[in-house]
Amino acid sequence: MTYDFENTVALVTGAGSGIGRATAKRFAADGATVVVADIDTKAGQETANQIEEDKDGEATFMEVDTSRSESVSALVGATLNKHGRLDYAVNNAAIGNTPAQVPEIDEDEWNRVLDVNQTGVWVGMKYELPAMYDSGGGAIVNVSSKAGIRGSPGRAPYAASKHGVVGLTRTAALETAARDVRVNAVCPTIVETTALESMSESERSSIIDEVPMKRAASPDEVASAIVWLCSDEASYITGHSLPVDGGETQK
Repeated sequence: MTYDFENTVALVTGAGSGIGRATAKRFAADGATVVVADIDTKAGQETANQIEEDKDGEATFMEVDTSRSESVSALVGATLNKHGRLDYAVNNAAIGNTPAQVPEIDEDEWNRVLDVNQTGVWVGMKYELPAMYDSGGGAIVNVSSKAGIRGSPGRAPYAASKHGVVGLTRTAALETAARDVRVNAVCPTIVETTALESMSESERSSIIDEVPMKRAASPDEVASAIVWLCSDEASYITGHSLPVDGGETQK
């Protein structure tokens, strides 16, 4: 299914690969002008180039470090300067943590994961929301995780940050509902990305066996959920955290 995003501007963070790249390409294919944002300049530019080369729409790469407020402020400011508006934002940039039980977690790593995954989403909305108010409304999708709605042993920093994303989403949705801005989240399970590819066969099998559908999600499947939440087809949905998990969180 396609949606009509003509004459709109969409900003996607972490768009250099995986879910972010698939989401940026889907927005472009459906007519949006896309700002591809990533800390990895090579990967981010590759996404923008792919969109332009496929003639799927207009895309611009902008570098961002979502853990730094001044970087996100500059990103949104540059988006407005170039395009004059902001209609959709997908706060997708995130990192993982080295597996460790709670007492063994390194404090610096804890702070690093929370800075990118949780504070980064808050900072994103801090600057995206005023831009959307000025543009007459819009929609935000924050990328959480199945770890944002259930426990994840060995991944406490990641799980805490993703739970925080769900809380931020629900709160922002209530604050913005009367201002024509909707805020939702998606909560994917394991996705076919380079992280999955780097695992051993036994590790992959163990993780995928937990999914009732017995397979990982594709980035495109998560992107489809994100774009739907931004579309007019989801016009009465806000504050929702949508599992995209093959049924895993229903167990």
